[in-house]
Amino acid sequence: MRLLFLTPQLPYPPRQGTALRNWGLISHLATRHEVWLLSFDERPANAGHELPEPLRRSCQHVVTVPIPQRAPADRLRTLATSQLPDMAWRLWSPAFAQALSDYLREHRFDVLQVEGIELARYMPGAARSPHRARYVFDEHNAEYLLQKRTFQADARDPRRWHGAAYSFVQWQRLRAFERRALLAADAVLCVSSEDANALRRLAPTIQPHVIHNGIDVADYATFSAPTSDSRLPTVVFTGKMDFRPNVDAVLWFAQRVWPTVKQAHPRARWLIVGQKPSPRLELLRADPDIALTGQVEDVRPYIGQADVYVAPLLAGGGTRFKLLEAMAMRRAIVSTSLGCEGFPVTSGREVIIADRPHEFAGAVIELLRSETHRAALGESAYRFVSATYDWRVIVPRLEEVYEGMGARS
Repeated sequence: MRLLFLTPQLPYPPRQGTALRNWGLISHLATRHEVWLLSFDERPANAGHELPEPLRRSCQHVVTVPIPQRAPADRLRTLATSQLPDMAWRLWSPAFAQALSDYLREHRFDVLQVEGIELARYMPGAARSPHRARYVFDEHNAEYLLQKRTFQADARDPRRWHGAAYSFVQWQRLRAFERRALLAADAVLCVSSEDANALRRLAPTIQPHVIHNGIDVADYATFSAPTSDSRLPTVVFTGKMDFRPNVDAVLWFAQRVWPTVKQAHPRARWLIVGQKPSPRLELLRADPDIALTGQVEDVRPYIGQADVYVAPLLAGGGTRFKLLEAMAMRRAIVSTSLGCEGFPVTSGREVIIADRPHEFAGAVIELLRSETHRAALGESAYRFVSATYDWRVIVPRLEEVYEGMGARS
């Protein structure tokens, strides 16, 4: 099959959730199909960048468009004058629309796969193409539900009522926009059964296909973390650190959990690993036992140092690559219920689930004390991720979706 992917950023190097999913699908599909790519590129346009070699090797043809720049005034204007949600404007670019139109006019594709709701607005133009491909909408999250949860969280705090008002408007606009995107697709993909149920509540006539987030398990399981002279008990969190659910999670852990952990393990250290740390996290630098790394080339050396990997998420959706990576590296994990939402795990077997601060702290403290418990939990997590969340298991299921749509072979 000839497949055209639309992605919100270059999928390689895969340093965060969206790129990890895009690259996993593209790189494995490319071994059996002809993959073309139209992508935004957030690298400076005048820097003379070449495409990464793995991307050129996997894709038959790649076209990139500079990522659009939106000033705060532009956001305010569209908020006041448009009924579309902010996400529909975030990556709107006439240049991208023209590049897609040229692609579809000049070439035939069996499948056009749109990666995420920020690109769903380009589909009306694709539907008018003389060589209309089957349209697959890969819905990384039930976006309206994320905005609803953000509104509900902010509404409980008077200091966040301005944010709650914004989230309420976005929630309502997303419901309408997301429903149209779902109904326009020939097939809808999502990452978990929970998200599938949320999407069906929005558009009852659709039948989403659950295509899990995944990883190349062997790339993590066989990775040898560099040895360290430090034998300090180590807690690790990884994620994009300008993403609000990650920021809120880290602040909750820092304020409600970390002091109790430190009281029990005074020599413990905490590594917060991820790009673009929010200014809201600057106060954590005052603690010498907390390290904010910023962007790193490879998260595996950091996950490999974790005695306990934590996922104290209080918002968000989908399934988290961060947990897959930690599981594949046999790390002991403590997570909130929301942090491991979408994974059919049992607390105490693959992870420990704790939603109250004292329970979360108690789980971390106990694991830091018990190497035997950490090893058993990590081994169970490894078996779990290997059986279901390896790309070699997942991608054939996506190919079945293509075949079921009657895509030309």
